[in-house]
Amino acid sequence: MTSPDVAVHVRDLHKHYGEKRAVDGVDLTVSTGEIFAVLGPNGAGKTTMIEILEGFRHRDSGEVLVLGEDPQHVGRHWRTRIGIVLQSANDQAELTVSELVHHFARYYPGGRDADELIEAVGLTEKAGTRTRQLSGGQRRRLDVALGIVGRPELLFLDEPTTGFDPEARRSFWGLIEGLRDGGTTILLTTHYMDEAERLADRCAVLRDGRVVALDAPAALGHRAARRAVVRWLEDGVPRERQTATPTSVVQSLAARFAPAEIPGLQVLRPSLEDVYLSLVGESDLTGLEDLGAAPDTTENTAKEAVR
Repeated sequence: MTSPDVAVHVRDLHKHYGEKRAVDGVDLTVSTGEIFAVLGPNGAGKTTMIEILEGFRHRDSGEVLVLGEDPQHVGRHWRTRIGIVLQSANDQAELTVSELVHHFARYYPGGRDADELIEAVGLTEKAGTRTRQLSGGQRRRLDVALGIVGRPELLFLDEPTTGFDPEARRSFWGLIEGLRDGGTTILLTTHYMDEAERLADRCAVLRDGRVVALDAPAALGHRAARRAVVRWLEDGVPRERQTATPTSVVQSLAARFAPAEIPGLQVLRPSLEDVYLSLVGESDLTGLEDLGAAPDTTENTAKEAVR
């Protein structure tokens, strides 16, 4: 048994398909009540690992406890404690929102009130609408309603906002944050770095079946310690400086250009996407990918363009 403060405990998890090591020695712990994001490129092992945690796939070796139990050997009661929202769902297309939520609510003796849940996910005005007539964002809200109708302690969200417009995504984020504030632990997989940065308390980055980084979004891959890039124009020529003290560089430039503004001034720090791409080996960013190791320099380096 694990501590009640631990929702997911994984140690030395392995799953192989012939020569393919889909999951190759993963260790991670998800705390109760946090939003934990799993990031990684296609083929990194995210889906295999999540399906093992959900109890849908058997592992080859390793230790896995989800809500204190081994998902490979659980019963019906354990399944009532988790909720799953798949990446896409198009089932029961002819049922209305109300019919579908009420139907699923009957599976759970201690489930949520269906009408209150429909209101909570913002679908009251669509309660009588057939699911095939819902927009993408509305369908995802319905999927979440079905995922939480049984009051799960742990909710798995797989790419929840794929295809959303910006307004719908931010509205959906508010819904997820509300669930976390209500005590639900959420394990999120996403390809959107802004989504991970907004929602996640911590992130794990998978590459080739292994966790290559695990931390809060602001600290992932030593992000906070990486050097900044100060860029400006001088005599019409783009220049930049990598530095651990961007404020002093800007002050020096301000004194040089005073009383005029510094032309084309930019102060750039690695974004979560920059750090993620460097961790998974897909970065082609010349200015930011290796800033953690780049030496400070007092020379102005001319560049072809200011980006």
